[in-house]
Amino acid sequence: MLGRTMAALAALTLAGCNASVGDKAPDPATQAMLDRVAIQDLVGRYYANFGKSDNHAFEDYFTDDAVLDVNGKVAHGKAEVPGIYAALAGDANPASQGVFHMILSNPVIDVQGDSATATFLWTGVLNDKIDGPPRLWEQGREYDRLVKKDGKWLIKHRVVIADSGLPKSMKDTYTPRMDYDITKD
Repeated sequence: MLGRTMAALAALTLAGCNASVGDKAPDPATQAMLDRVAIQDLVGRYYANFGKSDNHAFEDYFTDDAVLDVNGKVAHGKAEVPGIYAALAGDANPASQGVFHMILSNPVIDVQGDSATATFLWTGVLNDKIDGPPRLWEQGREYDRLVKKDGKWLIKHRVVIADSGLPKSMKDTYTPRMDYDITKD
């Protein structure tokens, strides 16, 4: 998918639709494409930090008044975001068992000016043996509402729903939400 997005940007550039020409802002179609790429990059960077040993500041991806709902555990405001991840510390940690990667797929990103919605499927993959096949650790869906502030995209509301691999610490708060609609929150 990223290859197609980059190819589309290259085609726009070759067609003379540069991101900006002097002081002139890009046309709306070009800006929407640039925003889609920026949002996909934001989410990709967020998930690239799962399984890393350092303490990545996940809260930096959120607005000050953001809401993060991970399987029914809810953080109100970006200051509470680290608590969601700290609560997972007692659960089985795939990164301690091998190399862990998150794969994002099926992005649907709709941009309307300085606001956007995005949905993704995510799949956690554990590589615990160099001579064995990878194992699917978890899979689910994510629904985001984003805003652009000072030229930077941030998450205003994120809902993460596991479809498998639910952490034990979230068993009491999990409710299946098959057809979640982030635009209704």
